[in-house]
Amino acid sequence: MTLASLARALGRSARSSRPRQGFQLGGLRQPPAPPLPPPVHGGEGGAAGFVRSYLTAASSAALGKPSAGKTVDWRYVLASPHFRRLFSDGSKKNYENYYPKGKKEVPKGDGTNKSESKQESNTDEGWNFQDNAMKHMQNFLAPLLILGLMLSSMSSSSADQKEISFQEFKNKLLEPGLVDRIVVSNKSVAKVYIRSSPHPKSQGQDSDIHITTTDAPGKPAPSRCKYYFNIGSVDLFEEKLEEAQEALGIDPHDFVPVTYVAEVNWFQEVMRFAPTALIVGLLYFTGKRMQSGFNIGGGAGKGRGGIFNIGKATVMKMDKNSKNKVFFKDVAGCDEAKQEIMEFVHFLKNPKKYEDLGAKIPKGALLVGPPGTGKTLLAKATAGESGVPFLSISGSDFMEMFVGVGPSRVRNLFQEARQCAPSIVFIDEIDAIGRARGRGGFSGSNDERESTLNQLLVEMDGFGTTSGVVVLAGTNRPDILDKALLRPGRFDRQIAIDKPDIKGRDQIFRIYLKKLKLDNKPSFYSQRLAALTPGFAGADIANVCNEAALIAARSEETQITMQHFESAIDRIIGGLEKKNRVISKLERRTVAYHESGHAVAGWFLEHAEPLLKVTIVPRGTAALGFAQYVPNENLLMTKEQLFDMTCMTLGGRAAEEVLIGKISTGAQNDLEKVTKMTYAQVAVYGFSEKVGLLSFPQKDGGFEMSKPYSNQTASIIDDEVREWVGK
Repeated sequence: MTLASLARALGRSARSSRPRQGFQLGGLRQPPAPPLPPPVHGGEGGAAGFVRSYLTAASSAALGKPSAGKTVDWRYVLASPHFRRLFSDGSKKNYENYYPKGKKEVPKGDGTNKSESKQESNTDEGWNFQDNAMKHMQNFLAPLLILGLMLSSMSSSSADQKEISFQEFKNKLLEPGLVDRIVVSNKSVAKVYIRSSPHPKSQGQDSDIHITTTDAPGKPAPSRCKYYFNIGSVDLFEEKLEEAQEALGIDPHDFVPVTYVAEVNWFQEVMRFAPTALIVGLLYFTGKRMQSGFNIGGGAGKGRGGIFNIGKATVMKMDKNSKNKVFFKDVAGCDEAKQEIMEFVHFLKNPKKYEDLGAKIPKGALLVGPPGTGKTLLAKATAGESGVPFLSISGSDFMEMFVGVGPSRVRNLFQEARQCAPSIVFIDEIDAIGRARGRGGFSGSNDERESTLNQLLVEMDGFGTTSGVVVLAGTNRPDILDKALLRPGRFDRQIAIDKPDIKGRDQIFRIYLKKLKLDNKPSFYSQRLAALTPGFAGADIANVCNEAALIAARSEETQITMQHFESAIDRIIGGLEKKNRVISKLERRTVAYHESGHAVAGWFLEHAEPLLKVTIVPRGTAALGFAQYVPNENLLMTKEQLFDMTCMTLGGRAAEEVLIGKISTGAQNDLEKVTKMTYAQVAVYGFSEKVGLLSFPQKDGGFEMSKPYSNQTASIIDDEVREWVGK
């Protein structure tokens, strides 16, 4: 190793630089040179003694004082055998003493003893421990050496060195003859080295400069740097020093020698770059804090967000080998939509079958339906069945507070999809970015959302697009989407997913009931529960099953019964049951007559919806009771059917007036339904002879500055509605 070679070379130079004992010089026998400090301190040897001596030497150099009775010599530190051994890869000296007793060293070239050496390695823990300890010691010594260099570099600016002026140097040091030599460091600072003993010329002079030595008498001591002063320039310093020595009458042969050296103070160099390193570190940690705190450009738990990845889309990628997959067998109640989606899967699995016939797979499909009907679940099933990479993202993930982020994320999404083609991209709630352009605000400006939509249109069917990427999207507002997004070539198909009928609800219940612990077969419950939940979507059915399980657990039951399912349905429709609510006898009687009126009217009217359940148990915030009907799932309704439904809705109000003689506010919800239903018959369906065959549908969520008909027509509609309700 380089450091080991350097240490050995310095050791040889240190030994060769000492004069041999008894060598004759100038006819006089020189006394032997003092030996190097002993390598053992305080009775400790080995590496511990070396470290102790090294720390003593470093601290003594930093304070500008030698240790008691010892001379600080870095040559000893570098030439120490312990120092060389720490940086050597060779075998440790006398390693046989550490080898386990009764064991022999295995030759390197002997291949027959490999198995034997493997068995013996389990018992050589002491030997391995010492090897590991020495390796850790080598790692520990590197920062220790750096610390020692910094401490030694600080010795030049320690408290023992005093700054003086040139005039003080001339009068108090140069004139008495105390100066041994001057060392100019980096052409800026002159260090004055004082003689170890005062010059005979300085004896008896009154001066405040005191020379103290700690060396024993008779031993020569080197000069030490005690004072320093700053020089303006080298030429000016030499001129002033020469003039001062000539003025003092010093012989030119005895002039103070001046040496110029270039020194590096590591402590000052480190402190010079410390502010810059501190600023860079603060910027780095501030950026990490912003990345983790604000989570810019990424969703929670993704791990890819950050201010430097803000233009990348936070895509949830589902590979074909991922767990917790959803398959088509887990989706029920939407057979037609499932059949449409399965064509995409078949094409991705067997493209040659369609390409031989000249067919091309549709580039995209839009899943349309009310909330909770299973659009996202169907997309998950597509990912599980296709066997190709599936990339999922929400429409709101494209939007960010910074301008230009949305289009950048769209480009990043399709670039990633093309790299793993064939692949499927699913954009949930696409209406967040797919609204018709020009409707986002009154100004009609090209805002961030429209820029994102334009980039999406280009990526789906632009000039440079390629095949191999199928785009699926889900929304419950297809009427507000841009027409360019719905044209063939982008979203070729619109797959409608409506609420399931009684057969579809039966299939959905069978899937969820398999996961529950029931007291009977799932088929026993599925048909009855499907009849009790008209108008429920897939998410509502899943909620019913979960609520039933919670109610059974709350009642300390081991199995779920039909009573638990009925309580769960009432909980979802009417709200939480309020058993502690205080109701007077008159209110309870009024509610009973009101709900009985609905039941009697629905029983005797021919075209009314069948009554399913009537309850007067208070639920929710305002409902004191309700009547549940089986809705008519027919798409066409006649005038007579609507008239009977209106009569059944007003049956509760009529029962209060006939049986009690007073009316109450309990019919508020009934009156709202009747008003909406009657206005639809007159102004939308064209059932009124006075209004004629005209239709004025009301736009939901729209802002109309004026009505599409005159005030006279509005008056006719109001009179006709009032007359129909009065019948």
